[in-house]
Amino acid sequence: MTTHAPDILCIGSVLWDMIGRCDQTMQAGNDKPGRIRLIPGGVALNIAMTLAGLGMRPALISVVGQDAEGTALAAECRRLGLDTTHLTRAPDLPTDRYMAIETPDGLLAAIADAHSLEQAGARILSPLIEGPLGTPQAPYAGRIALDGNLTEALLAEIAAHPAFARADLRIAPASPGKATRLSAFLRAGRGTLYVNLEEACLLCEAPFTSAAEAARALVERGAARALVTHGGAPCCDATADASHTETPLPVTVTRVTGAGDTFMAAHIAAERDGFDRPEALRRALAAAATHVSGGT
Repeated sequence: MTTHAPDILCIGSVLWDMIGRCDQTMQAGNDKPGRIRLIPGGVALNIAMTLAGLGMRPALISVVGQDAEGTALAAECRRLGLDTTHLTRAPDLPTDRYMAIETPDGLLAAIADAHSLEQAGARILSPLIEGPLGTPQAPYAGRIALDGNLTEALLAEIAAHPAFARADLRIAPASPGKATRLSAFLRAGRGTLYVNLEEACLLCEAPFTSAAEAARALVERGAARALVTHGGAPCCDATADASHTETPLPVTVTRVTGAGDTFMAAHIAAERDGFDRPEALRRALAAAATHVSGGT
């Protein structure tokens, strides 16, 4: 575990990923050979691991059980240099899990069992509300990477809570199925949203064909800032004042799980390092391209 104070808090899912990878095209009902890996995962943890690799000092704000899986996961997080001081260990909840099947065509199917995070609710936020990281009277003023695996009610509370009023909120929906949970941040005009085109369409309840169109629409609907990706097509970073579009480099895709988390983490790190918006976007896209092509 890091011995220095964290420079970013990662709030959201911390779990075990079980990823099955088949090098052949698959359809529903197929039974084919491949490889299965068990690795630390979850949006908040993926972001934290990438940030640590880029020289930042992330702390995890989440929940794991006091079961064997939770003990092993917390130990692995510490080995990776992540601060687990404020990680809730729940005696009444099992450690969450995610299972996915990937093929050369992309993600075939996935199931996220993140019920413990949802059931823990506001318990995980105690260090930011009751100290030592912050209180409503002395809000945390640093960076926060937040994911949409929290319940819609808890995300809405964060969007309006005085304990988060001074934070630099960077927010990801976790999956298209949870994208609309971020609506509270549009209403509050808070945070930087990191979404893909499908998630932007769901948030805006409108069809878009480009990231630039979707990013501008999110800003018009109240987002303080929106970064919208669209696979290998152009990506856009938009605010009310300006927007910038960048096209990712073409790569051979060998994995997809965690690509969005890598993009978000690399973008946060690039801005921490002082790069301007165009260069930060280029660096984030390059990191995501390296990830999906199988690199680190």
